[in-house]
Amino acid sequence: MQIISFEPLAKTIAIESITAYQKYISPSKGFCCSHRLLHGGDSCSNFVKRMLNEQNLHQAVQLSIKRFQDCATASKTLTSNKARADFRCIVIPCCLPL
Repeated sequence: MQIISFEPLAKTIAIESITAYQKYISPSKGFCCSHRLLHGGDSCSNFVKRMLNEQNLHQAVQLSIKRFQDCATASKTLTSNKARADFRCIVIPCCLPL
């Protein structure tokens, strides 16, 4: 009996969904990724896409949860430092509290 893995399909659907979010929703939502604003580097959506490409699905999900928690922390830090001169985005974490 052959076992069929749905992981490649799940990863492809997730990556394509994130790509659609980045193209159609993110530009018009009016706020930026707090983690990227505070630390530089990838936005959370780019980070998750990269993890889906580089890790197995379980690892990518675990790393994404950690990243969203870090983004929520970055949001709190940025909110407490509103005096920053280059602050141009509404600070909202990328996801709801986990």
